[in-house]
Amino acid sequence: MAKLSTDPYKGVRDFYPEDMAIQNYIFDTWKKVVEKFGYEEYSASILEPTELYMEKSGSEIVGEQTFTFKDRGERSVTLRPEMTPTLARMVAAKRRELKFPLRWYSIPNIFRYERPQRGRRREHWQLNADLLGVAGLEGDREIISLAYAIMKEFGAKDGDFEIRVNNCNIKDLKGVAPNLVYDESLLRGQTYYTGIVFEIFDTNKENLRAIAGGGRYDNLLEMFEVAPLPAIGFACGDITTKDFLETHQLGPYNK
Repeated sequence: MAKLSTDPYKGVRDFYPEDMAIQNYIFDTWKKVVEKFGYEEYSASILEPTELYMEKSGSEIVGEQTFTFKDRGERSVTLRPEMTPTLARMVAAKRRELKFPLRWYSIPNIFRYERPQRGRRREHWQLNADLLGVAGLEGDREIISLAYAIMKEFGAKDGDFEIRVNNCNIKDLKGVAPNLVYDESLLRGQTYYTGIVFEIFDTNKENLRAIAGGGRYDNLLEMFEVAPLPAIGFACGDITTKDFLETHQLGPYNK
């Protein structure tokens, strides 16, 4: 018999106790801030029908970047590559029962079949925070304020990161955060964004991937034949957050 490898599957991580301590610190900080802003936690299965992502995430993500397979009933199933379509499905299912605005968050694990590199793996965890039922500038300001507050809670200085925004009037967002930067080249990969988009980047060029990103997606419920609902949200990744903390010697790295 061939000797079994002790390595994990390519692109995923093992978490020894010292790794869990860092992961729990990140999760606890996320939860502390979002709950202070009044957000409530929700969750869902990692499995979704593939058509959910084909409809709104786009065929490129599904065809090239997901773990997709047929179950024993010959149904196409995908390990979730993002959380927003699942959120939309859940809200659409109970649209008449829910009281808006909704302030919801989750910390799901996400799967993408792509080449592992710094800041990117085939599996990671991320904070998803979403505000539904608040239109326009009021919602935009709240969600960016929340993302900014999370970075500050980690101990980041304003010069350590910048918030790049597009599809908005940046003057309307001043006071929200002092390190906003207008970037007309900024584009998010998903097809469902309908307004402002933003991403948070480390100013240290060692970390090139966005720490967090999101935007407005007011039409996402339409694929379930439900009336449109103002919605904006963002996601913040655990790997890029860990890289940021380590680079700037913050949190568990501040010794």
